Amino acid sequence: MKRLIVALALATSPATVAQTPPATFTPEVESLAREVGKSLRCVVCQNQSIEESNAPLASDMRRLVRERIAAGESKDAVMAYMTDRYGNFVRLQPPLQMDTLLLWFGPLLLLVVGAVGWFAYLRPAGKHDLAPVPLSDAEVAELARRMEAGGKA
Repeated sequence: MKRLIVALALATSPATVAQTPPATFTPEVESLAREVGKSLRCVVCQNQSIEESNAPLASDMRRLVRERIAAGESKDAVMAYMTDRYGNFVRLQPPLQMDTLLLWFGPLLLLVVGAVGWFAYLRPAGKHDLAPVPLSDAEVAELARRMEAGGKA
């Protein structure tokens, strides 16, 4: 009885359940899908395209791109669909818009702010060529008196 339960458990486990094989696409669809996939960011990995990523979500995104291209949509239509669904972040090169200005110019802005701060730090505090104020007659007399008194002690 135990063997039967173990056999049933193994047979119905997710690892052994037969999954549907991936759909096959024509070479034209596949090449266009790869081109689109290389310009889309994996939203899980964030530094890889969906073609390079092994994340399950990237696999779903690849399948979705291939299905839409196989259905006759153009590259631009698929990119627009993916952008509408995931936002401009899904593009590896987001368009230059008001909401993406920080993505485009943030590194340059950070570099400029850092350079200004560095030069402000390195700049001398102030080059003041102040001549010492000469002593008054009373101060000279006091200094002389103290030197004479100190020398005798």
